[in-house]
Amino acid sequence: MKHLVEVEPATETAGPAYRNARAKDGLLQPPPGLHSCWDIFRASVEKYPNNPMLGRRSVVDGKAGEYTWVTYKEVYDVVMKLAASISKSGIKQGECCGIYGANCPEWIISMEACNALGVCCVPLYDSLGAGAVEFIICHAEIQIVFVEEKKITELLKTCHATSKYMKTIISFGGVTNDHKEEAKNHGMSIFSWEEFLIMGGSHHFDLPEKKRSDICTIMYTSGTTGNPKGVMISNESLLVNIVGPDSVIQYVGEVFDQDDVYMSYLPLAHVFDRMFEEAFIYHGSKIGFWRGDVKLLVDDIAALKPTVFCAVPRVLDRIYSGLTAKISSGSILKKTLFNIAYKMKLDSMRKGIKHEKAAPLFDKLVFSKVKERLGGKLRVIISGGAPLAVPVEEFLRVVTCAYVIQGYGLTETCAGSIASIPNEFSMLGTVGPPVQHIDVRLESVPEMGYDALSSTPRGEICIRGSVLFSGYYKSEDLTQEVMIDGWFHTGDVGEWQPDGSLKVIDRKKNIFKLSQGEYVAVENLENVYGVLQEIDSIWVYGNSFESSLVSVVNPNQQVLERWAEQNGIIGTFAELCENSRAKDYVLAELTKIAKEKKLKGFEVIKALHLDPLPFDIERDLITPTYKKKRPQMLKYYQGVIDALYKSMNLVSV
Repeated sequence: MKHLVEVEPATETAGPAYRNARAKDGLLQPPPGLHSCWDIFRASVEKYPNNPMLGRRSVVDGKAGEYTWVTYKEVYDVVMKLAASISKSGIKQGECCGIYGANCPEWIISMEACNALGVCCVPLYDSLGAGAVEFIICHAEIQIVFVEEKKITELLKTCHATSKYMKTIISFGGVTNDHKEEAKNHGMSIFSWEEFLIMGGSHHFDLPEKKRSDICTIMYTSGTTGNPKGVMISNESLLVNIVGPDSVIQYVGEVFDQDDVYMSYLPLAHVFDRMFEEAFIYHGSKIGFWRGDVKLLVDDIAALKPTVFCAVPRVLDRIYSGLTAKISSGSILKKTLFNIAYKMKLDSMRKGIKHEKAAPLFDKLVFSKVKERLGGKLRVIISGGAPLAVPVEEFLRVVTCAYVIQGYGLTETCAGSIASIPNEFSMLGTVGPPVQHIDVRLESVPEMGYDALSSTPRGEICIRGSVLFSGYYKSEDLTQEVMIDGWFHTGDVGEWQPDGSLKVIDRKKNIFKLSQGEYVAVENLENVYGVLQEIDSIWVYGNSFESSLVSVVNPNQQVLERWAEQNGIIGTFAELCENSRAKDYVLAELTKIAKEKKLKGFEVIKALHLDPLPFDIERDLITPTYKKKRPQMLKYYQGVIDALYKSMNLVSV
């Protein structure tokens, strides 16, 4: 395995421990002279004081203008004012401060003020409901919360439980008299952003000494069952991680630097985005914020012209669907030209030719139009959070004229732990080798038939290194379940490839047995079925009392309505989802791809329900990172599932 070097031999239950071959002489260390996340920002202010740092689009009369920017020094000045006010309010080093809202400059400024004081920043997911927000505030004993203006009402709803801890609320914008009255009734103070900035006045405070081992942030993971878990992340974890992206892109002789422009739209409350924003602050780069509306994201991208775009597969799936639909609706001449260009470039890339040299003429004539839609300057696309479907990854590698990197990591590993090598087409469908700051090994999972010692090693992915979390807050028992002898057990199942890249093939817990005794790895099937343009999302279900699989599908509205028009079927989108012919059409497409991918008979879906409403957080069906909450989905769709199996059993009788 050319990209790996063995550092420990195999045991009876686990394969050898490997690290990246480029780290054979030692794992990556934090940048010298930096001891905390505050040092990342402070050093960049000293080095790049006049560089634009944070940008947002001004909206006048409903129209969005160009991005306007504040420099590193200007941000620093506001951060120090905010830190003075936080210090004056009595918050001490090591205590917790909450931040609740969508990404915006005030989010970063609040975070940096926490970093300055050694106060532990605790993000509250913008998409979590009041129940989880209430739990986190009480669990972390949060005394002060910065909040997006439109979230104030939701935050105040928690006061019956949280006022025991929460004493100060600061809006990113303004506050109303009603807000002030309600806060006062609960014994709390609430301030507008401008009011709180001047509260510190001439208050003198010393920045405390901060250590690498100090907890910088507690990130609550949106668990698929039970209450969220508070993942404690130290300064050291983030410091080591900010050099990780550089080590990946250096494979192709590239570097991240002060000329990079990063689009901030993935939740800052999630470690994926937090880590990358820290990395670009370290480089003195620009960070531009979206307007908070998915429908306007492509427009924001065109205005910002980012050089780096991080995304979860759900976002990339939408981009893929939008581009393929646009191509399909073009003239025969345009479609033919695109198909010829695509095939020629793909064939060249499969032969090992780098993307920029695979078809330069077609890049100019055909694919430059795709690049322009994404701002025109994009050079790196990074996908994380969930597996990216192979057809989508292949398509993006060909048409975007950018490096497409698929990464793997968890909140507990401080995001990017494993990442594919740019321009290595053979790594398509994998997450690549370990980044140069961790060791990885696979542990056998005999109950699922995965053997880490076989000729094709498969097993649970285990990670070791200084990037790991410091434990679950107030949950030592849960920490001990996943941290064994220094190895973090991810719960994901991986397979080593001959070149040393890793392929995530399963989830340890997402497996069930059908009545005939066959085991079904459900996430793998959902990835296979999920590439169809006819569907936006799919949940596959089976149990040990039934011999076949059923599913609930969110169909793609555009595709289904086009099919209905071609087949003379009239009705709203919701009515089409109830139409038996529409169900038969989608089921036939699922069956077709099952045959193409050579799925086993018991892996073929036999019946489905079409839900016009996307799986959402409001119904508690998914987490804020779009992972399915399977127990909750079963509870919500139980009646639908029962009806599907009943109708199938009636047919079989």
